[in-house]
Amino acid sequence: MVAVLASDGEAAARRLTPVLFIGVFMAALDTAVIGPAIPALREAFAVDNRAVGLVMSVFVLFSLCSTALMANLSDRYGRRPIYLSSVACFALGSLLVAVSPRFWMIVVSRAIQGTGAGGITPTASAVVGDVFPPEQRGKALGLIGATYGMAFVLGPPLAALLMVALSWHWIFLLNLPIAAIVLYLGARVLPARQVNARLAPLDLGGIVLTFVCLSSLVLGITRVADGFAGLLLWPWFLAAAALTLALLIYVERSAARPMIPLSLFANRQLAMTYLLAVGAGFGMGSVIFLPSVATLAYDVPSKHGGFVLLPLVVCSMLGSIVAGRLLNRVGARGLIFVGFALLAAGYGASALTGLGLRAFLAASMPVGLGVGVVVGGSLRSIAIDEAPLEVRAAAQGLINICTAVGTLLSAAAISAVADISGGGAPGFAVAYWVVAAVMGLMLILTFGLRDDRGTLRRAAAA
Repeated sequence: MVAVLASDGEAAARRLTPVLFIGVFMAALDTAVIGPAIPALREAFAVDNRAVGLVMSVFVLFSLCSTALMANLSDRYGRRPIYLSSVACFALGSLLVAVSPRFWMIVVSRAIQGTGAGGITPTASAVVGDVFPPEQRGKALGLIGATYGMAFVLGPPLAALLMVALSWHWIFLLNLPIAAIVLYLGARVLPARQVNARLAPLDLGGIVLTFVCLSSLVLGITRVADGFAGLLLWPWFLAAAALTLALLIYVERSAARPMIPLSLFANRQLAMTYLLAVGAGFGMGSVIFLPSVATLAYDVPSKHGGFVLLPLVVCSMLGSIVAGRLLNRVGARGLIFVGFALLAAGYGASALTGLGLRAFLAASMPVGLGVGVVVGGSLRSIAIDEAPLEVRAAAQGLINICTAVGTLLSAAAISAVADISGGGAPGFAVAYWVVAAVMGLMLILTFGLRDDRGTLRRAAAA
């Protein structure tokens, strides 16, 4: 009987893997292809760099803010309707971007895209926890993590090819057939059962406060509003984020079905996981300035700066896949420890700008492996094991939120430290020593996790 159930679970996992993989890949690919489209959008709509930057900023903001809502709805109403709705919302935004005659419509359409993207990954991860047998969860989560590396390898050249052969519109229209495949397959194979039969009222106060808190935090960290207003606004936004967070905690304590389940933070393993997710996002976001180091320290032409990341991205893909396969054997804590050790070593070596370009490229490889490990399936595996079924998607959504916050913090911290240290190659060298130190701190915090090797092996053998 156990063998039959295991066989049924494996069959369901095989049917679900393409649906989850393609959906997450579609959302990740859109993040990667937007870079090459920026110059074309700027020229097509005659806007300046500050305005065209909204195309990315608005997507990130709405993706981050919708994550908690979509995850909560997934726990309330089931995985299939929310996953398919998120994909449909993303496709609608893609279509509207492609047909928008005005730039403000592009910005609104990107917000719709971001809202859909925010629900795809946490819901897909929750499906893995619901359906996949324990021995296959690591592989599935590792594969989902590897999609981001694949997207960043394939995205820029694909976008360039589409713009040369057709136009920038097709970068977004490409999402429509992909979304149609996901919707068709998902309607057939995604689990349809409702997780909670008796539903509490929707936490409207939590929804509003979560949106305001995260919006204020993003605007404070990125300083986007400062550039448009010509005023020093970021301290006020950060203060608003702190105040709203306090109100959110107060409201969620008394909510019948909270948007952000505070009980998750009472679990020591989950609380440590979310802190490490911020560190993982910091490590992933720190990659963004490595082409600047190559340009400033090694005279790599700026238009070729992105090519220095190819070894890193390939290693990131490999790191995610291999870590997923080793999860049951090594345990989440062991993999996360190795991931942060690789990040600390790689970023420390990247700060040694006197060793030459080849050494710099070699140093980027452990960075890629480390990113693949810590942003892959290990942290999500802990959240699946520790979170109750009724808030499993919310637990996954919090990993997305914490990772995104870490990514935003890394960009702000590196640019600030580099500027304070005199700018140029020496300034970035100091900044990356700081990044290496932060990764070292995360490595030490990893010891706060419980050794889960025995638990994973018993679950896999059951």
